[in-house]
Amino acid sequence: MRYIVIGAGAVGGAIGGRLAQSGHQVVLVARGAHAQAMRADGLRLDTPDESLRLRVPVVEGPEEVELTPDDVLLLAVKVQDSVAALNAWAHRPVAGGGTAGERLPLLCAQNGVAGERLALRRFRRVFAVCLWLPAQYLTPGRVAAPCAPLTGMLHIGNYPGTEDGRLDEATLRPIADDLERSRFLARLTPEVARWKYAKLLGNLANALEAVSGPVAGDERLAEVYGRVRAEGEATLRAAGISWVSPEEEAALRADRMDMRPVPGAETGGNSSWQSLRRGTGSIEADYLNGEIVLLGRLHGVATPWNETLQRLATAFAAEGRAPGSLPVPELIAEADHA
Repeated sequence: MRYIVIGAGAVGGAIGGRLAQSGHQVVLVARGAHAQAMRADGLRLDTPDESLRLRVPVVEGPEEVELTPDDVLLLAVKVQDSVAALNAWAHRPVAGGGTAGERLPLLCAQNGVAGERLALRRFRRVFAVCLWLPAQYLTPGRVAAPCAPLTGMLHIGNYPGTEDGRLDEATLRPIADDLERSRFLARLTPEVARWKYAKLLGNLANALEAVSGPVAGDERLAEVYGRVRAEGEATLRAAGISWVSPEEEAALRADRMDMRPVPGAETGGNSSWQSLRRGTGSIEADYLNGEIVLLGRLHGVATPWNETLQRLATAFAAEGRAPGSLPVPELIAEADHA
């Protein structure tokens, strides 16, 4: 198989880089300065134990790739960028007939729970991936992955799930095996949605940290996150949605994924923080906190804290404001007036 990583930023670069390191065929899809840097000098993948220079084919769009029936598409763009990417790739021809949307498996390696539904409008063979993969992309050509001994934990399953819980083992088992050989814990599960909703609850802190700074070590922000998460849990319960417990998550990660310093890497934050730090002009809050807002409106649950964070994070991205620059009292005042 050949893995085509659509969006070779933090997550895509880490997965694509590890797959390439273990000898698999990989094509990285990136744009602008990031693509230019990787073409010139390779992908620099920094981990706690080593700094790699990986010479991997890099393209800027689907017109630069001749697709084959053995290709696997890994969608790793932020969810707000999904539609453009899906439209670009779905109708590309595949050798032997048909299009990518008709023939190729598409794995949505993204935060949130909306990406798969967007993909299913354009692709027949969609698979959900729950990511536990801390990674950082701030400098063109360079990705830092701070977890060891494993780089990440991925839960993978059919989307939508089947009534009998069966998985497409013929497609997914070889992919999981390749990932397992590439320093990932890759679990196939018919309950991938439960893992993704658990991750969504954790990702509700992304916008909070992006606008006001790290939750860890700040009692005021920890209290705010408690309110944000409580809204999320109440909304999921109202919608009849279950999720994996924090204890189950922690037990599986155990000592497989420890956060360690990466030499030379900038101290930074989550994916939303990185979007503000890079000045991308967009942020994923509409599909994280906004998912809770949507479900709350559908099921009659008030979500003022998540609405506030969604609005603030989106404004920060549009206005180019620095991450972590909103004082906590101002954040609380914004929520009190929501």
